[in-house]
Amino acid sequence: MKLITFQPAPNIERLGMFCNHLVYDLAVMRANVKSDAGFTLPYLPSDILSFLRLGDAAMHDAKLLETMTGDIMHLGIPEQIVTLLSPVPHPTSMRDGYAFRQHVEAARRNRGLDMIPEFDEIPIFYFTNHQAVFGPGPITVRPMHLEQLDFELEVAIVIGKKGTDIPASKADEYIAGFMVMNDWSARAMQMHEMKLNLGPAKGKDFATTLGPWLVTKEELASKKIDTPNGATYDLQMTCTLNGEPVSLGNVKDMSWTFAQIIERASYGVTLHPGDVIGSGTCGTGCFLELNGSKVYDPPLWVKEGDTVVCTIDALGALSNTIEVQR
Repeated sequence: MKLITFQPAPNIERLGMFCNHLVYDLAVMRANVKSDAGFTLPYLPSDILSFLRLGDAAMHDAKLLETMTGDIMHLGIPEQIVTLLSPVPHPTSMRDGYAFRQHVEAARRNRGLDMIPEFDEIPIFYFTNHQAVFGPGPITVRPMHLEQLDFELEVAIVIGKKGTDIPASKADEYIAGFMVMNDWSARAMQMHEMKLNLGPAKGKDFATTLGPWLVTKEELASKKIDTPNGATYDLQMTCTLNGEPVSLGNVKDMSWTFAQIIERASYGVTLHPGDVIGSGTCGTGCFLELNGSKVYDPPLWVKEGDTVVCTIDALGALSNTIEVQR
């Protein structure tokens, strides 16, 4: 099942389902099933956070509605006329990991540093701005962000139920679904501020894009790889800049699983439905790494008017075009 948040009119957000290139409003679907099918489904909310807080019951009823889309296709809205937002437009929190060894090794090597042994000891993460989240479409930045503006190709999960001190052996049960994530980075600002050994902050807090939809786990069953440390998935990751390929990775190359990251993040802390956790950048998944490895010389950065498309198998393509507010 693919869950979305869409905008049927300005300043209105609705929870929907994407199926066969049509967008369905979940609340409208439920109302029609009640009248047409002869039975009543429990209340389904119109926003994703309320939906996630209802837990397995809401997921069950949404999946039941998905089986009925063939009978209510007249309720579907063509995807071309719908404005998609982030599937989770207002996360309760947002953490970003550092789980791909290839990216970490290359980034450190390019700075003349050895691989840090602590990488293998703990699945590190940082908090980013959960109030600056966007979906597909234009992304507006300020002039200082254009000073070495970079993308970061990542996969993200959404927490689906409340939990504290969650062991890795149980952690996959807490994942509601997966999304494509682009962690936009203003590298000049980031490098300047991190000389003070605190951050990243302003170099990262202006935009993170998620989407185009939240894919629930059953859709990924054929790609699932069970490991002693939780599940991972064989999903190719790519990125293009103005149609030209720049990145290639795979979710299965994460050195730390999301289960391990959840275990670490939930130690002494409660995770809540709607918390978003990113994987960190995959190998080759940003210009900071590629430029440092001399893939592009002179260095290449994202500019005004550029379109960046991050794609992950089964999770969709997240396309953003850079606009500037001066």
